[in-house]
Amino acid sequence: QVQLVESGGGLVQAGASLRLSCIDSTRTTAWYTMAWFRQAPGKEREFVASVKWDSESTYYADSVKGRFTISRDNAKYTVYLEMTTLKPEDTAVYYCAKGAYIRYSGTLSRESDFDSWGQGTRVTVSS
Repeated sequence: QVQLVESGGGLVQAGASLRLSCIDSTRTTAWYTMAWFRQAPGKEREFVASVKWDSESTYYADSVKGRFTISRDNAKYTVYLEMTTLKPEDTAVYYCAKGAYIRYSGTLSRESDFDSWGQGTRVTVSS
């Protein structure tokens, strides 16, 4: 069973940057799309960004495009989310997720396309 552990969250002021990390302790995610989702207080979980298993393509929600960058290091079984110019509306619990399809060549962004989730890391952006 895949175990994903997120880290890097915290309390920052608007305009600051943070880098989230997601480590796969079971070393099974190298062939799968990985993604970040987030859930703000009182809202449903939403897609943030995804990266293809070979890092050849990435995909972002419009709300974070140009500010967030997703990347991965398969040798370290780690996925990153570099967040810059943070806004109060970025406040949420951020979850790492593993795609359900091995070596998938397309774009994944629906929750139903991901079958393993981390426990989340909280990001709070103050104004």
